[in-house]
Amino acid sequence: MSSSSARGDQWTFLTNHARVLLWIARDPEVRLRDVAAGIGITERAVQIIVADLEAARYLTRTRVGRRNRYTIDPTVALRHPSEADHPVGDLLGAFLHREDTPDTGRAGPEAAVGP
Repeated sequence: MSSSSARGDQWTFLTNHARVLLWIARDPEVRLRDVAAGIGITERAVQIIVADLEAARYLTRTRVGRRNRYTIDPTVALRHPSEADHPVGDLLGAFLHREDTPDTGRAGPEAAVGP
C-alpha cells in the first residue's frame, strides 16, 4: 500500500469544530463528554473547541441548574475568506434535517439554533 493510500484513508471533509457545532445544534443540552465520545476526540479537546466557538460568537453557553445549554447564532459568517459570504446557518442547514413535521407539535433539531 502506498503512503498516499494510507494517508487518503485518514482525512475527512469536516473539522472537529464543525462536528462539535453540529452535535450541539442537534442537542443544545448535550454533555461535552457525550460529544467527545460521539466524535472520537477527548473531552478536553471538545472543551477547547467550545471555547473557540464561544470566543468567535458562534455559540453562547447558559447555565441551567447544573447543566449548560448552548445557543447557536446562525448569522455569524464562516471564517475562511472564500466562505465568509455564507453564515454558519447554511452549513448547519446542510447537515441538519427536520425530523419532526410541523403538525407533530414538536420542534425539530433546528430549534437549537437561535436567531
